[in-house]
Amino acid sequence: MNKFSSDEHHTLASLRDDIVGIDSYVPILDGTRRRYVFLDNAASTPTFQSVISCIENFLPWYSGVHRGTGFKSQIATAIFDNARAFIGDFFGADADENVVIFGKNTTEAVNKISNRFPFQHDDIIVTTEMEHHSNDLPWRKHKNIIHIGVDDDGYLRLDVLKKTLDAYKGKVKLVAVCGASNITGICNPIYDIARWSHNAGAKIFVDAAQLVPHRKINILPNDDDEHIDFLAFSAHKVYAPFGIGVLIAPKEIFEHGEPDIVGGGTVKAVSLNDVYWDDAPKKEEAGTPNVVGIIALAKSLAILEEVGMDAIAQHELELLEYAFRKIQNVPKIVLYGPTKNLRNKVGVITFNIEGMHNALVAAILGTEGAIGIRNGCFCAQPYVKRMLKISPEDDARLMKEMVTGNKATMPGMARASLGCYNNEEDIDAFTEMLYRIVRKEYKGEYILNESAGSYSAKGFDIDVENFFSFDSSFSEKRDTGYSEAS
Repeated sequence: MNKFSSDEHHTLASLRDDIVGIDSYVPILDGTRRRYVFLDNAASTPTFQSVISCIENFLPWYSGVHRGTGFKSQIATAIFDNARAFIGDFFGADADENVVIFGKNTTEAVNKISNRFPFQHDDIIVTTEMEHHSNDLPWRKHKNIIHIGVDDDGYLRLDVLKKTLDAYKGKVKLVAVCGASNITGICNPIYDIARWSHNAGAKIFVDAAQLVPHRKINILPNDDDEHIDFLAFSAHKVYAPFGIGVLIAPKEIFEHGEPDIVGGGTVKAVSLNDVYWDDAPKKEEAGTPNVVGIIALAKSLAILEEVGMDAIAQHELELLEYAFRKIQNVPKIVLYGPTKNLRNKVGVITFNIEGMHNALVAAILGTEGAIGIRNGCFCAQPYVKRMLKISPEDDARLMKEMVTGNKATMPGMARASLGCYNNEEDIDAFTEMLYRIVRKEYKGEYILNESAGSYSAKGFDIDVENFFSFDSSFSEKRDTGYSEAS
């Protein structure tokens, strides 16, 4: 048993009951309450009750880690170090050659690589048109970037990628690619891309934020042609939403140079004139770490490992196939990305309804169906606009409108995304509401907020304090903490 196992026995069938809030009922427009259906897992997942229990068991022993001499500090340090080792082992990382670095999220991890990778002036970075902004924008400061395009179905142009790597062999230093798309769910062949990258003299970075919750990933030994050099993901997409991101990377990259964020815990010695940096990961993790979040992540991964990532992948494949069989029959629905041969696709369903704004569709689903989805461009505007076949001329016009504060015509899609705990009942509720929307059977009068590009039902207001409030003493401090002039 691993260090984060417990007496509980987790199976695929038991995961749903372990989800915090799975039986939540929320108010809808007609004044009744309905069971909430969460289909926004690609943005952030709920957590497991087993993770909460693990945290509760740890909290009495919480203390600052490393350098503390007290009993609790020693306990917390041992558990923290065990969590780091377990997370590395989960992905097959060799502790002698690789380092596991903790941060806030995937975005911070990508920025760290962008800041710390020893790029030279003429080095080339290859990335793709299908990337989340977090795996695109951090590279742009390095100027020499090549974006590989996608085809009409959203698949990466692998032929173009191979030709590009051959053409710039020795000049490309890093290939940055997502493991799975948050728009189409397409899984890229990361091991093939790793082999091609290494053959061209480059390293590979995989943004695995959308892949880790759905597939087993092994970065393989460092001397393997298909080794994944850099891997990053966020705990909040892996049923542990407590503010942790992970970067697994070669130690050699962080042996030299100054860390991008400096402060407590990053040094061996300091004088007024000199600084001697500690070894990685310490010098890359300035300040007090999120010990609770890291332990929560390790526990969540242990649960997924116990259930089996292959079993989770098979369940989600069957659920995705079930969903597409039902949704394809909905009139006026437009689907994006693969709808058949879904084995290499994670549980993402992006769509539009002809003649309706994506934000309106999402608002109706939430307000009248208690179904939580997401809409817009999902922090991947170039890819979404490519899938929507927006011309360069229209793109320029739309961007100008958005920049000036009008998002009423902002292009986008609606997206339902599945987790390991979703079931056919969730899909049935979702499909039923789609039919109601297409038949214009929704009841609300929806008002457009042009600056936000969102819709809300007239007269439907949510009183947050009916569902969550801080204690009264906090509320009193909040109400009286600022003068009227502030």
